[in-house]
Amino acid sequence: MRQPQKFTAAEHQIVSLGHILQNLREEDNVDALIDKTIIYLKENFEYSLIWIALYDPLNHILHGKGGIIPGNDTTPLTQRLVISSGDLLEQVVIEQRPLGVADLRVETRTEGWREVAQKNNLQGTIILPIHHRERCLGIVLLASKRWGYLIAGEARAKLMLIVGQLAANIHQHDVEVRHKQVKRADEPMVKLLENLRNLSDLDKRLEAVVYATQDFIGASRTNIYWFERKGRYFWQRFSSKGKFNYRKEFSQKKGKKITIQDLSDFYYTLAMGQIVFVGEGRSSLKSHFTTKILETLHIRSLLAAPIIWQKELLGFLAVEDRDSRIWGETQKTFVRGAAGLVSLVAPVEKIESTIEQVKEDAQMNTGLLKGICEDDDLGEILKDCAAKVLKRLSANQFFVLQYDSERSKYQVFYQDKSHKEQDLESGLSRIQEVDLQLLKNSFSVIDIENIEDDLRLYNWRSDLTKLGVRSLIVCSCLGNDFPSVLLMVSSDIHRSWNSLEKELIQAVGRQIGVVVRQGQLHQMNQQRQQILASFHQCLRTLESAQNNDADKGENYLEKVAMEQIASVLNSPLILLLTWKVGESVAKIIPGVNSDHKFGFSTDAVIPLQNEALVHWAFQTDGLFSLQVKDLLPDTRKWLHGSGIGEILIIALRTTSKHEPTGVLVIADYHDRRWSEQSLSAVETLVCQLAWSRRQQQIARTLKLKTENLQQINWYKHRLLEEYQTNTSSLVHKIQELEVTGNKLVNMRYQQLLRQFEQTASSVTGVIEQEKWTLQNNPQKKPIAAILKQSLEQVDFLIKEKRLWIGVHGLGQQVSENSYDSDYIPNFKSSLLLIGDIEKIELVIHEILIVACDRSEVGGRIDIWCRRLEDKSFLEVSITDNGVIELGLLEDLNDYNSLDILAPSTLEKPPGLNLLICQQIIQQLGDELHFYQLPDGRLVSRLLLSLAAKNKSTE
Repeated sequence: MRQPQKFTAAEHQIVSLGHILQNLREEDNVDALIDKTIIYLKENFEYSLIWIALYDPLNHILHGKGGIIPGNDTTPLTQRLVISSGDLLEQVVIEQRPLGVADLRVETRTEGWREVAQKNNLQGTIILPIHHRERCLGIVLLASKRWGYLIAGEARAKLMLIVGQLAANIHQHDVEVRHKQVKRADEPMVKLLENLRNLSDLDKRLEAVVYATQDFIGASRTNIYWFERKGRYFWQRFSSKGKFNYRKEFSQKKGKKITIQDLSDFYYTLAMGQIVFVGEGRSSLKSHFTTKILETLHIRSLLAAPIIWQKELLGFLAVEDRDSRIWGETQKTFVRGAAGLVSLVAPVEKIESTIEQVKEDAQMNTGLLKGICEDDDLGEILKDCAAKVLKRLSANQFFVLQYDSERSKYQVFYQDKSHKEQDLESGLSRIQEVDLQLLKNSFSVIDIENIEDDLRLYNWRSDLTKLGVRSLIVCSCLGNDFPSVLLMVSSDIHRSWNSLEKELIQAVGRQIGVVVRQGQLHQMNQQRQQILASFHQCLRTLESAQNNDADKGENYLEKVAMEQIASVLNSPLILLLTWKVGESVAKIIPGVNSDHKFGFSTDAVIPLQNEALVHWAFQTDGLFSLQVKDLLPDTRKWLHGSGIGEILIIALRTTSKHEPTGVLVIADYHDRRWSEQSLSAVETLVCQLAWSRRQQQIARTLKLKTENLQQINWYKHRLLEEYQTNTSSLVHKIQELEVTGNKLVNMRYQQLLRQFEQTASSVTGVIEQEKWTLQNNPQKKPIAAILKQSLEQVDFLIKEKRLWIGVHGLGQQVSENSYDSDYIPNFKSSLLLIGDIEKIELVIHEILIVACDRSEVGGRIDIWCRRLEDKSFLEVSITDNGVIELGLLEDLNDYNSLDILAPSTLEKPPGLNLLICQQIIQQLGDELHFYQLPDGRLVSRLLLSLAAKNKSTE
C-alpha cells in the first residue's frame, strides 16, 4: 500500500495556498467568499483584527462584511462606515494602494477604529484595497498587537494573491448581477413594446408607458411632461396618479407648470439628449437647479429622460419619488428606453399637420423664387415674404441685415413695419468671432429661445432688447466665409424654434441672399464705373496740369490732383504738406475746403521733426486712418476745424530709395468710412501725383543745371578763344624777332618757342572740335612719361605737405627718403597707353590733387602699376592714408541709383571732380573705381588700355 506523502512546512503552506485559491475560484456567493478568506487569514497570519468591507462608490460608504475581533463585541465588523475626507480609508480607496500604520491606537485618521484599537491594545495595522481593473471594490484591514506594519516578502506575496483572487471573484459577481438585472429589464420593455403596437391613440400609448415605468421602478409617481414652445414651459400631460386634462386643469390653475426661465440647466440637459437624475447625495444638475426642480415638483428624488424627435425636445418622462433614493443603471436604462419609445409614437399625432405645413412652406418658397425670376419690385417681394413668414412663425419682426464694411456694422436692408415696432435705425455691430464661426461657410441658423440667458449674439442683446425682442432666429443668407447678409426673425415672447421653422428660415434666407446679392453686384458695378470715370478724368487732368504747370501758376499740379481726389472720396477737406529734400519745415498747399467747419492755418510753418502726422505717414505703406481725438496738440494748432472727425493721411513717395516729399491730409466727418475701391483709387492717384511731382522737379532741376552749364561753357569758351587768338598773335610776333646771343641761348629760345606753339595748337583743337561735346582723340604715350608729368604738376603740393611718394611696377622704385624735384627718375618701362592722353593726364592729375589735399603732413602716396593677365589693360592704383568725406565712396559707387533731388556729396568738389573723372574714363572705354582697403588706405584704381605692341610683348 502506497504511503501518504509528507510535506515540509514550506510545501505545506504552498499546498494550503493552492487549496484556498481553488476554493475561492469555485465559489459564487460573495458572503461565502469573504468567510473563506477570513478563515484563511486567521489560520495563516497572526492578526488579532481582520475586517473586510465592500465599497459603495455612489455614496462613498464602506459596508462591513465580517471578520474577527478580540472580545465579544462584533458590531464594528458589520458597521456601515461613511468615509470622511482626509481619512486613511479614503486614501486607500482613492489611490488603491496598501497603507501601513505603526500604532493604530494613536492614529486619528481612522474613523471609528482608533477606539477599538485602544480598547483591545491593537498597534501594527495594514489596510489593503480590494481592486480590480482600477476599480476599488472594498478593503481588508489587518491589525496585530505588535508595533509596526512590515511583513516578510513571502507572507506579503501570499496576502496579495488572496486579496487579488477575492477582488476578481467579487468583480465577476457584480458583472453577473448587473447582467441579470438587465435581463430582467428586457422583459417588461418587450412587453411594453407589444402593448404600444396594439394601441392607436397617443394618450393610450402614453398611459401604457407611464404605468409600465411605474411598475418596473416603483417610485411615488411617474409623469410625462410635454413641452410648449410658445412660452417655453413644460406641462403635465399624463400621470400614474391619473390622467391629466391639460385644458381643464390649466384653466383652473391646478396643473403643474415647469417654466424654463427658472430651470434653464434642467431644460438644456434634456435638450442635449442627456438623462437627468437627482438622488441621495448625487445629482447631474448644479446644486442651484437641483434645489429648484425638487421644490417645484415637491419631491426628493427624480429620474427624467428626454423625449426627442428629429433633434427637437417634445417633453420628458419623469420618475418622481418623495424619498431619497439611489438610481441604478438598470433603472436609468429602462427610463431612457421608455422615453425613446414615446419619441417614436408621438410624431404620428402631428404627421398630417406637419405635411400640410411643409406644403405651405414649399409654396411660400416657390412664390418668392417666382418673384425673383420675374424681376418684380424688390420691396414688394420682401414685403410679401415678411408677411407670410411672420404669420407662419407667429413672430413679430422681420429684418434683412447687410454688413457695411465702411462702418463695420450691420445696416437694415429691409425691415417689416406692419406691427409698428421701433426701427433699428443705428444698425447692429459686427458679430463676435464665436458667433461668426456658427454662421460662416454655410446657411447655418442661430436660434435663441431667451435672449437674456443666451450668450450667443451677446453684443446685440442691448439693442434688440430695446426693440422688445425676447427670442429670435438668425440665418446667413449667403454661403461665404463671412455672413454679409443676415435674415433675422424675432418674437416678443420667450419661445423655442422647431426644425421645420429652422428649415423654413434657411430656405427663405437663401432666396433673399440671391436678391440682395443681385442688388450688391449692381451697386458695386455702378460704383466701379463711377470711380473708373473719375480715375480716367483725374489722370488726364494730371497730365494736362503737368504739361501746363508753368502757364497755370505755382502748385497747379498739386491743386488739380487734390480736386480729383476729393471728387473720388467726396471729402470736404484735402490739403498737402510739402517740403524740399533736405528742408526741416513743411508748408501747406491748400487743395479743397468745401465746409467752413473744416479749418486750417494756411500760413503755418510745420517742423517736420515734431509733426506726428508726418511720422505716421512715413511709417505706413499706403493710407493711414485716425480720428481727431488721436491728434496731438501741436497738430491741432494748425488743423483746428470743429467738424473734423475722421482723417486719412498718405505720404507722397515713389520708391523706397527716394525720400517722400509730402503728406496728403484728407479730413471728413465723424464715423465716415470709405469703400475699398475708393481708397484703392486714391492710393493710385497719390502715387501718380508723387511721380508727376518728382518728374516735374527733376525736369526743373536738370533744366536749371543745363542752363548754368551752357552759360559757363559759353563764357569760358569765348575766353579760351580770345586767349588762343592772343597767344597766336604773340607767337607770330616772337617769331619775327631776331634773337642774338650764343648758340646755347638760341637753342633754348627755339625749344621754348616750339613748346609755346604746341600749347597754342592744342588749345586750337579744343576750340574747334570740343565746343559743346567731348571728343575721343586716341594717342599713344608711355605711362612713365604720363606719371612723370603728373607728379611734376603736383610737385608744389608734395613739397608743401612733405609727402612721401612711391612709384612701383615700372622697373625702378623711387627713393622714399627724398621729396625734391629730382626724385622722379627716367623709368625703364616702355609700356604705351592708347587713348585720349590729354584727358587721361587730366584725370590722373585730378586724382593726385585730391590725394594730396586729403593726406596729412608727412603722409604717403603710392602709385602701383601692374599689367593684367590678358595684357590688354594696365592697372594703375593710387593709394593714400588720407581722410575722406563721409558717404563719398558710397555715392561714387551708387551714383546711378542716387536720388537726383536729394542732397549728395557729389554736388561739390572733391566729389563732383572725381565723378566727372569717372564718367570721362568710362566714355573712353576704360575704368575708374574708388574704394577703401581694410587697413584704411584709400584706393583710386584705373584700368587703362595698352597699345598693340605692349599686348604682343611677352
